[in-house]
Amino acid sequence: MKRNIIYCVLMILFGACTSKMEQREKQKPQPIRYALATVEMGGLSGIIKLPAQLNAYQEVSIFPKVNGYVKAVFVDIGTKVKEGASLMTLEAPELELAVSQARERYVRTRSDLLFDKEKYNRLIEASATEGAISPIDISTLKAKIEADSALCNAEKANWQIQQTMLSYLHVKAPFEGIITERNVHPGALVSASTKDKPMLELKQIVRLRLQVDVPEDIAVSIKNKDTVSFFVSALQGKKIIGTVNRKSMNVNTQFRSERIEVDVKNQDGLLSSGMYADVIIYYKGGVRTLYVPKTAVIISTEKKYVLCVRNGKVVKVDVSTGNATVDKVEVYGLLQKGDIVITNANDEIPDGLEIGLIK
Repeated sequence: MKRNIIYCVLMILFGACTSKMEQREKQKPQPIRYALATVEMGGLSGIIKLPAQLNAYQEVSIFPKVNGYVKAVFVDIGTKVKEGASLMTLEAPELELAVSQARERYVRTRSDLLFDKEKYNRLIEASATEGAISPIDISTLKAKIEADSALCNAEKANWQIQQTMLSYLHVKAPFEGIITERNVHPGALVSASTKDKPMLELKQIVRLRLQVDVPEDIAVSIKNKDTVSFFVSALQGKKIIGTVNRKSMNVNTQFRSERIEVDVKNQDGLLSSGMYADVIIYYKGGVRTLYVPKTAVIISTEKKYVLCVRNGKVVKVDVSTGNATVDKVEVYGLLQKGDIVITNANDEIPDGLEIGLIK
């Protein structure tokens, strides 16, 4: 009987100890479990729609080079002109007079130079007779010839300058194009010092420039000869294909974008400079670019980062992002292919936290 009582007491004590041990085991903190993903390599390709504008391939505002009156205007808005075609003429009598005066001065100095050269040759012939000509006279005349030659060259240059200034009275087209603006009429006084409004505006539209500003993270993957397509509302949704011809290789620091240009043929004249266009760009990710699920990237007020799992603990790794799809995004930082990141990340997860296995 006594032995049975002792056995019961021991069993009760053992049960109490076991219960306390189970309770302590339950109270022991367990590692938090998060969904994890692997950092992949290969970059992301995608499609982006961007606003763009068609501009003239070449355009110039024509201002007067000299002061004068408009004598005649041979073009108007919408006139198509060939390279070198006469656009308008000015008249400035004082320029014509200046050309005549410059020519007369040149002719006079040239005559003086020729006379001195003839005189010098005669002195040289006479100096063959000993004592007939003083050496100082020959030296003096030679120096005068050099001075006359310099003066003659200067007057000739001045005459050519005046002729050039006179040629500016005839305004010609520097390239083939169409007149898009006209601001003068016959009889108007124009001044070379006035730059407020051009006399004429000339644009080349048989070929246009499609200019589009591409975000820098996408522009880096675009190369010359890459294909783009665009639409303009004037052509009722007609798809036009083009290739990238130029990249500015300069990032706008305000908008973080790089300008690219596509040359567009426009022989039929359906497109106009200044038209708005929607550009569709197909971009490719870098072969060695890393990407993670979008939900793995945490964006705070100060930085972007991912929560990488290393040795069972959370490590914050700063990153910058690139191209993105619906559920993935390219990342740049101290990561490697195969690294493990938390996909359901948030800024409340502390650095160094121990985590469990995948849910």
